[in-house]
Amino acid sequence: MKRKPIPFSELLIQAHTIWSRQWLVLTCGDFVSSKFNSMTVGWGSFGTMWNVPMAQVVVRPTRYTYQFMEQYGTFTLCALGKKYRDSLKILGSCSGRDRDKISEAGLTPIPSSKVAAPGFAQAQLIVELKKIYWDDFKPGHFLDPSIEKQYPLKDYHRMYFGEVLAISGTESYSII
Repeated sequence: MKRKPIPFSELLIQAHTIWSRQWLVLTCGDFVSSKFNSMTVGWGSFGTMWNVPMAQVVVRPTRYTYQFMEQYGTFTLCALGKKYRDSLKILGSCSGRDRDKISEAGLTPIPSSKVAAPGFAQAQLIVELKKIYWDDFKPGHFLDPSIEKQYPLKDYHRMYFGEVLAISGTESYSII
C-alpha cells in the first residue's frame, strides 16, 4: 500500500463514517518484542483537545486489548479498505488471548514511524498516537437513558485520548 505522511491539518476523513461504517483497527503494544494486540473499533473521535491533535477511543475492560492499553503508552489506528471487512470482523469478534487473530485476519504488522505499536501493511491510513489522558465512563453521568442500554453487562468503557504524533495515508486521506 502506498502511503505518504499527512499533517493533521491536511487529514481528510468523514468523521462519523470512518468510525460507524468503515471501522478502524486499534493496536497497542510493542512491535519489536511481538507483544501487541489489535481490535476493531467503531466508537471514537478525531479532533483537537488541549491544543493538540488527538483521537479518542474507548475499550471495555473485558477486552484483551485493554491490558495492552493499560501497559503501553502508545497505540495506532488503521483504516482498511472494503475488501478487508471480513478481517475487521475477525479482529472485532475473536480474542487474541487464545489465538493469532491477526494472522487469521490476513494482516501484516509493520513498524510505525514514531510509536512502538505496529500499523498494518494493508492499511490505507495509519495514525500513530501517544496516550495523554484516560477516564472511565460513569453511568451516573449518562444524561440520555438510552446510553445505559449499551451496557447490559455493566462493562463500561475506559476512554483514552491519544495525541496524534504521525499520520500516513493514501491520497484519499489528504486534502492536498
